[in-house]
Amino acid sequence: NHETRLDDAYRERQDPALTVRFELVPATGDAAPTDLLAWTTTPWTLPSNLALAVGADIEYAVFELAGRRVILGAEAVAKYASELADATRVGSLRGAELVGRRYRPLFPFFERSELAGMENAFQVLAAEFVNTEEGTGVVHLAPGFGEDDMDACAAAGIPVVCPVDDAGLFTGEVAPWAGVQVFDANRPIARELRERGRVFKHETYVHNYPHCWRTDTPLIYRAVDSWYVKVSAIRDRMVAANQQIQWIPEHVRDGLFGKWLEGARDWSISRNRFWGTPITVWKSDDPEHPRIDVYGSLDELERDFGVRLDDLHRPTVDALTRPNPDDPTGKSTMRRVTDVLDCWFESGSMPYAQVHYPFENKEWFEHHFPADFITEYTAQTRGWFYVMTVLAVALFDRPPFRNCICHGVIQAEDGKKLSKRLRNYPDIDDVFERIGSDALRWYLVSSPIMKGGDLKIDHEGKAIAESVRLVLNPIWNAYSFFCLYANTDGVRAKLVGADDARELPLLDRYVLAKTRALVAGIERDLDAYDIAAACAHVSSFIDALNNWYIRRSRYRFWANADEVGAAAKQAAYDTLYTALVMLCRAAAPLLPLTLEEIHRGLTGEESVHLCDWPDAAALPDDPALVRAMDDARDVCSAALALRAAKNVRVRQPLAKLTVAGPRAAALAPYAELIADEVNVKRVETTADVEAFATLRLKVNARAVGPRLGGETKRVIAAAKQGDWRARSDGRVEGST
Repeated sequence: NHETRLDDAYRERQDPALTVRFELVPATGDAAPTDLLAWTTTPWTLPSNLALAVGADIEYAVFELAGRRVILGAEAVAKYASELADATRVGSLRGAELVGRRYRPLFPFFERSELAGMENAFQVLAAEFVNTEEGTGVVHLAPGFGEDDMDACAAAGIPVVCPVDDAGLFTGEVAPWAGVQVFDANRPIARELRERGRVFKHETYVHNYPHCWRTDTPLIYRAVDSWYVKVSAIRDRMVAANQQIQWIPEHVRDGLFGKWLEGARDWSISRNRFWGTPITVWKSDDPEHPRIDVYGSLDELERDFGVRLDDLHRPTVDALTRPNPDDPTGKSTMRRVTDVLDCWFESGSMPYAQVHYPFENKEWFEHHFPADFITEYTAQTRGWFYVMTVLAVALFDRPPFRNCICHGVIQAEDGKKLSKRLRNYPDIDDVFERIGSDALRWYLVSSPIMKGGDLKIDHEGKAIAESVRLVLNPIWNAYSFFCLYANTDGVRAKLVGADDARELPLLDRYVLAKTRALVAGIERDLDAYDIAAACAHVSSFIDALNNWYIRRSRYRFWANADEVGAAAKQAAYDTLYTALVMLCRAAAPLLPLTLEEIHRGLTGEESVHLCDWPDAAALPDDPALVRAMDDARDVCSAALALRAAKNVRVRQPLAKLTVAGPRAAALAPYAELIADEVNVKRVETTADVEAFATLRLKVNARAVGPRLGGETKRVIAAAKQGDWRARSDGRVEGST
C-alpha cells in the first residue's frame, strides 16, 4: 500500500529475532538428522509457515553439532560464532542442492489441510530475494503475511493460509493462541519452540518497521481479498502524462514522482471498514449462479432496486437487495460487497467529485480541468499526487494538474515532522500575535522548503522573527521615512514613468531601473511558480533601496528646497514613492497584509490586491546602469569590509582605492560616488586582477562529491597545489 511510503510510516521497533531449526525429512545420503536454520523477526508468522527459501547460487555451510547437522549461509557463520563454538564444519553446498527438499512442519495446524495445493507445501524453494546480509540465508515463508512469501509460494503452487482476523487476532485455526493479538503471541510461540528444542538462537532486533502514520501503531502484512484498479495497464500513459506537468523543483518529475510511476503497481482500493464510501458493487450470494453488478449513479440504483437513496452510507446502502436475475430458481440474492473505498480514492477523485461531475457542471469542469496549480509536500508523490494521476489518466487520459510545487517537510528542532499529535511546533496564534502572520508567511515561502528541501523551526519562533528584522522592518522604515518628510514638506508625490526619468539624477534613474527589474523578476518567477526566487528579488531590492538609495539621497529629503532645488527635491519624493508603490503591488502576494497597509497609506486606494499587476515596461529600462551601480555597491561593501578587517576607521581618509576586474572600467563614471562612500581621495580601475590579487581555488566537496566520487580528493589536492588554470568562459580546469 502506498500509504506505507509516506513519511513517518517507518519507525524503530524492537522485536524478538529467532533463528529456528527446520528439520529436513531424511533423504538418501544424509549422514545425520539435519536442520535448516531460518531467521525471522516475526515469530507470530511461524504457525503459518508453508515453505523455506534459499538462494540458488548462495554457498551454504554444513556443521555437525551434538549429533545433528545444521545448515546456514556460509557468509552468515560469523554471526553464530557462539552457537557454533563446539560445532565442526563438515561440508558445504550450493542452495540449488537444497531446492525440493522436504521438511517437517514446525506446527501441525496446516499439515493435514485439504486446501488445494497443500501437497506442495513444506519444501525448500529457490528465490532471488534471499541473501545473507541479515539472518542465515534461509527465509521462512508464510504466504499469508508477506508479499515475497506469497509470490514465491504461488509460483510453487502453494496456497495461502491466513489464520489472523481483521482485528489482528489469531483465529481458531491456531488453537493454542486463538484470540491473542499477534504481537502478543511472539513470546509464547518462542517459549514453546524453545521448549521443543527448535530455537537455535534468540535475540532482540531493532529495525525500522511500518506503522500506521496516523495512530502510530505497528502494522502487519496480511493477505486480504481486495478490489483493485489495474494501474499496471495504464502505467505507460501515466508516465507520459507526467511529462506534461511542470514540477517545482524540476527534478521531481523524472525523479521522485517519475520513478514511482515507472514502478507503479495495481492499487488495492477496498478497505474492510464500516465507515467510508461504500463500493457500489453487488454480487450474487450463490456461487452456483454468479453475477456482479457495478452501479455508477443514483438513477441506476433506483432502476434496479426501486428506491431513491438520500443516504449513501452503511448500513442504509447495505439494505438494498434484489433477486439475482441470472438465477432461474429465484433463490439467490444480489447483495452489496461489504468493502468501502480507500479514502485515497476519494482524494484522487477530488477534481471532478467536488463539482458533482458528470451529473452537474459538465461544461465548467471540462473548462477547468486539469487544474492550473496544486501544492503539497514531497510524500504526496506517493499519496495525493499519485492517486489523482491514476484516476485522471484512467478516466480522461490527461494529467490532473499543470503545475505543482512539491515542497519539503517542516520539522521541529529535533528533526521530527511537525505533528498535531506531538504539538512540537510554536503556537500559531502566539506567532501571529507576537511576530505576525506576514513574518511566518515570508519565513516559509522564501525558504528552501519551496524547492523540496526540509526546514527546521524552533519552538520559540526566533527564526520567524528574523523575517521581521530583515524584511518587514526595512520596508516599513522606508515607508516611514517617506511619510515623515513628505508630510513635513507638504509634498504630494506622483508615479514616475519611463519618459519622465530621462532627466532625473543618477541615483533616481538607478533605483527606478532597479524597480523595473524587481517587477519583471517577480513576475517571471511567479509565472514559473518559483516563489523563493521571487522573494530573493524583494530582499535584494530592499537592500538597494534602504542601504543605498535612501542613505545616499537623505540630504535631498532633509534640506530645504532652496538648498537642493525644488525640482530635485520633488524628483526624490516621486522616485521613492514610485519605488514603494511598485514594490507593494509586485510583492503583495508575498507580504499581503503589510503591503496592503503601506499601499493604502501611500495611495489612499481601497486595496493593493484590487490593483492591476504593475507594468514593468512603464518604468525606465537601463540594465547597464543597474549592473554598474550594483558593482559599485559591491566595491563599496568590499572596501568597507577591508577597512573593518584592518581596523581602519571610515573617518580616516585613504589616498587611493584600486578596483581590478573585467568590468572595472564601467565603474569610472561612479568613481566620485565610490570615493565619497569609502572615504578615499582617488579611485582607479584596471582589468589586471593578477597585479593586485592572487587567485585561489577552493573546492566545495559537498557539491562536487556526488558528481566526482573518488576523484574528489584528487581535485581538492590539485586546487591546494595550484594545479589548475582559469578559462576564458569563467570556468576552471585542472592541468592534469
